[in-house]
Amino acid sequence: MSHLSFIQRLSRIERINFLLTNRIPRRYATFFIGWLSRIENPLVCRMTIGLWKLFADDLDLRESKQQHFNSLHDCFIRELKEGARVVDADQDVVVSPCDAIVGAFGRINDTELFQAKGFPYTLQELLKDTELVERHRDGYFVTLRLKSTMYHRFHAPYDGSINRVNYIAGDTWNVNPIALKRIEKLYCENERVVLSIDMDQRQESLTLVPVAAILVASIKLNFLDHLLDLKYQGPDQIACHATFKKGGELGYFQHGSTIIVFMSGGVSFCKNVKGGEVIRMGEPLFRFDNPVNNA
Repeated sequence: MSHLSFIQRLSRIERINFLLTNRIPRRYATFFIGWLSRIENPLVCRMTIGLWKLFADDLDLRESKQQHFNSLHDCFIRELKEGARVVDADQDVVVSPCDAIVGAFGRINDTELFQAKGFPYTLQELLKDTELVERHRDGYFVTLRLKSTMYHRFHAPYDGSINRVNYIAGDTWNVNPIALKRIEKLYCENERVVLSIDMDQRQESLTLVPVAAILVASIKLNFLDHLLDLKYQGPDQIACHATFKKGGELGYFQHGSTIIVFMSGGVSFCKNVKGGEVIRMGEPLFRFDNPVNNA
């Protein structure tokens, strides 16, 4: 096959993928998969996980704490075996909150950043919080994409606390690279949660934005009693007080999605942060320019 023919074939596959995952009734498809994934029946469980493996041949359950599941949902939100991830203990390092593929990352230009080449959006459009926009103006960002087959739980990047959750209702577009190259300001359209983290011993600002996506599209935070999903009817601003150590579990997605991490100035990216490469929960993400003993 010639190089041109390969590119044309790849382009056709991308178009089909986009149509199948985005031009369907996304909301109803999400409700249906959410219902189907929770059916606790051995036959349904084997069938749905088998179909998942058929379409996602990189599903690897060897690190899972359990090997037998009651439902597809149980498999989605599986925990890992003890010691499966090592959290970098260096106090001058902010770690990745999740297993992911590194997407767009870099310096924020005033308040503008990119979801993909040629597709800009602003901090205000994503965060909808003027105070946070000012904190992260000219700061840094990194986009962490969780594939559907990856470990879906996310963790604290640093010691600290969360005192408010900002829930933003939205759409359920697929967040894969194909959609990111076609849908402008996609992250600003989708359902998401804004988590501002007050870091111990640090003045810098750290914010996580878990973004939900098509199929299930819900986010569970361990320190809230209710699920944040398309059926949520509560307040957008949710008061709370949750403290945690670096690597402590914050919650989980019920399907693959994305977490965008924001840091104010005074940091640099760690050398292992490379576009298109896999990063594991607990691995270095940012390093503070000012060591903690001098902070």
